[in-house]
Amino acid sequence: MKPEIKNLSSRKLLGLKTKMSLADNKTGQLWARFIPMIKKIEKSQSQDKISLQIYPQDFFTDFSPSANFEKWAGVFVEGHDPDYEDLELLNIPEGKYAVFNYKGPAGDPKVFQYIFAEWLPKSGFMLDDRPHFEVLGNNYSNTSPESEEEIWIPIK
Repeated sequence: MKPEIKNLSSRKLLGLKTKMSLADNKTGQLWARFIPMIKKIEKSQSQDKISLQIYPQDFFTDFSPSANFEKWAGVFVEGHDPDYEDLELLNIPEGKYAVFNYKGPAGDPKVFQYIFAEWLPKSGFMLDDRPHFEVLGNNYSNTSPESEEEIWIPIK
């Protein structure tokens, strides 16, 4: 799996967030809270849903499944409407990303093992300290082996 290198302009994500770890995964609960709210969002840039992670700086160098990080369920938006009082806005800075087109069940650790243990060390790039995210488009279907998503890894 070879990524496409893309420059992302700054974006705004509107959604919900929670603190979690891989050992205490709260992704399902987060999305269950967010999905009913999507219909109310009028300034969404597309129908794509965004699953985003903000990791502490030492998360990958001192890895532990119990290390906490911030997880977001959201959509990219043009602006922020104050009527969305239950949702939060996150500004994502511009930067370079390695974008992997992945087909398979969501959450399969093998794809991330490949990205971080094989591709990244050989790529000539370094991991950047910006949000990581997945774009869940029309062909995303969670645990299906036919599910498709884009995995965006910040690089420099």
